[in-house]
Amino acid sequence: MSLAEQIQRRALELGFDLVGLAPAGVAPHAREYADWIAAGMHGEMAYLARNPDRRSAPDRVLPGAQSLIVVGLSYYTIDLPDDLKRDPSRGLIARYAWGVDYHDVMTPRLEELARFLREASGPAVATKTYVDTGPVLERDWAQLAGLGFVGKNTCLINPCLGSWLFLGVVITDVDLKVDSAGIEALAGSILVLSGKPAKASTPDKRVNCGTCTHCLTACPTNAFLRPYVLDARKCISYLTIELKGSIPLELRPLMGNHIFGCDICQEVCPWPTRFATPTKERSFYPIDLDRAAPKLVELARLSEEDFKQRFAGTPLLRSKRRGLLRNVAVALGNWGSAEAREALKVLAHDPDPLISEHAQWGLTSR
Repeated sequence: MSLAEQIQRRALELGFDLVGLAPAGVAPHAREYADWIAAGMHGEMAYLARNPDRRSAPDRVLPGAQSLIVVGLSYYTIDLPDDLKRDPSRGLIARYAWGVDYHDVMTPRLEELARFLREASGPAVATKTYVDTGPVLERDWAQLAGLGFVGKNTCLINPCLGSWLFLGVVITDVDLKVDSAGIEALAGSILVLSGKPAKASTPDKRVNCGTCTHCLTACPTNAFLRPYVLDARKCISYLTIELKGSIPLELRPLMGNHIFGCDICQEVCPWPTRFATPTKERSFYPIDLDRAAPKLVELARLSEEDFKQRFAGTPLLRSKRRGLLRNVAVALGNWGSAEAREALKVLAHDPDPLISEHAQWGLTSR
């Protein structure tokens, strides 16, 4: 068994659903990424614009980089009942945040995979591991490694698993000797090892979005400038998570009851709709439906301590109480019921001015 095959098998043993290899070089969309940053479409995510040249090639992150190991782990769990999703009294949380923080699941396994590589190749081997925390264009490398294709909604789509995927990368200075033919051969056996048909996993330029534009037309805020180009400044995920200040007035009515992230462009995509199967990773499942779609009025009452206790170990801690309750105030305003107004009156007197301002907007938005 070659080293590449050993790595592949070990990754699957560690619980990853997909694994592929790619030779280090210039990221295929490095130029497009630079243009996207120059256009300011990253909004306030300053970390994306920091040292942009480092993202263009792995050897600028790890000197002497020769290869990348790219893994994918599905987080598709359950589908919310339609009546729950349409209930304006509940706040919608993106599927990836229903369970535990994926960094806590992915990172130790990725580090174990890097350790396996070092043990197999020698102690002098250098590695760096990232789970969307470093200057790496993961989707570029995932596509090169045969894990799927990038859709018009900018998500990586695997023909067998859809787009509900977390990605991780190991950069190494080991030359795993994988050319384009080798990538195809490895990708063809990825899903064989995990009990899936190999053919669907093999990179094929004919496997793509075709003429479908469901994701582009479904976006409530028209965040897609064109296919494959997302203006993050309009994206509900950005507005509810990454944006730390006030949400633009014109976008608030379009956010509905989304309070942490948004899945619309994936929910309408035919690939995950038809082919996604529930993940075997139980830690990604919600403990109950209230974790996936909590009642807005209950959230509006959260103290700082309540917030930390309720969402301990989940991605929602990123938003902090002020960010989540800011989003809750917008969702309450869009709901507009008598019950929502009572909750907004309380939030309008919150000591945090960001929460108070959005609550006051909610009281006057209808």
